Amino acid sequence: MQIARAAAALALAALATAATACAPAGAGTTGDGRAPADTPATAGPAGPADLPSFAGMGLQAAQDKAQSLGFYRLDSHDALGRGRDQIWDRDWKVCFQRPAPGSRTTTATVDFGAVKRDESCPGQDASAPASAGATMPDLTGTSLKVARTTLTPATGITVQDASGQDRFILVESNWKVCSQSPAAGGGLTGQPVVFKAVKFGEACP
Repeated sequence: MQIARAAAALALAALATAATACAPAGAGTTGDGRAPADTPATAGPAGPADLPSFAGMGLQAAQDKAQSLGFYRLDSHDALGRGRDQIWDRDWKVCFQRPAPGSRTTTATVDFGAVKRDESCPGQDASAPASAGATMPDLTGTSLKVARTTLTPATGITVQDASGQDRFILVESNWKVCSQSPAAGGGLTGQPVVFKAVKFGEACP
């Protein structure tokens, strides 16, 4: 009986190994429905194709349409410059795109600037601020997340609720910088940095 069970276990292990070997590497899409960074095997040969305007479309619908036209290298970012991640694409809408509409090679990366569905598109696409050098930039009005990524990873950063309510700051992309120390124009010599912030939609004290 034990010999029979051992033989059955070996047979199941062999089947599992064979199934794994048959699965294509990198098959499928990422968790939010976008194609993976390496173009899937189902994509056609690289070549020119007409890239339409996706402005006003839902982000998920825009991605689906782009893939149907042969554009599989897709990316997206927060058009308001807050550094928010597009975790659930159906909750976002497209405001801007790079490259602009026209005849484009299908190997080009199409980057969508998006906002939440209930938000208005800004007048222009927000670009990430340049990384700080030896001088402290003016980061007031930016999100804490963007402010943090502007400084070097070695910088010691303290964030505080500027409202005086001593609220815990969890999602830094939802908070905007009201004040900073050192002030803009001051030297950055490795000293700790302090940001005081409130939630977007609130007035700085």
